[in-house]
Amino acid sequence: AVAARRLARADARRAAIIGAGEQARLQLDALTLVRDIEHVTVWARNAERAARFAADVRTAHGIDAVVARSVHAALADADVAVTTTPSREPLVHAEDLHPGLHVTAMGADADYKTELAPSVFGAARYFCDRLQQTRVAGELAHAIAAGAVAPDAMFPELGEVIAGQREGRTHRDDITICDLTGTGAQDTAIAVLALQRARAAEAGTIFHNDLTT
Repeated sequence: AVAARRLARADARRAAIIGAGEQARLQLDALTLVRDIEHVTVWARNAERAARFAADVRTAHGIDAVVARSVHAALADADVAVTTTPSREPLVHAEDLHPGLHVTAMGADADYKTELAPSVFGAARYFCDRLQQTRVAGELAHAIAAGAVAPDAMFPELGEVIAGQREGRTHRDDITICDLTGTGAQDTAIAVLALQRARAAEAGTIFHNDLTT
């Protein structure tokens, strides 16, 4: 949701969700917190799961949700999209993108996973959570391997955009992509915050995990 808040158009109303698992549900829940989503289109390899996902969206959020026959169809009228699959082959290609679209790509959290074709790097503005990491385990790694991007190419990190050090979306027609591979520092920060809040509320249970025994 942080990527969408910073990079999607402020008036984004139509969302595409690529994938129909638990991560897809959580990402849509978060997306509705930062944008007034009125319509959702979902695509997944398993059509039955996609249909259940759409039905759950209608029930949980009270918004229109439909199933697309292809990734291209899902993205066709979307303002913002989230890809949340374990795909090992590209799902989103340059021809699937259109002016004004923002895509948050969540799936490539290992070097053998990929959701974005190298061609998208020539059609969109690319952002990532950690540049050093995505060079070896994200969509950027695959684009470099394919020769679509120079190995030393520099791209803005989402944190730099949040801090005001780099520009995010600068024009309504910008096509933006944010590649999120996940960072250990983020996980640690969340854990520390959860611990602080639990202590303040005097809640939770302390347990010890002794890995030496």
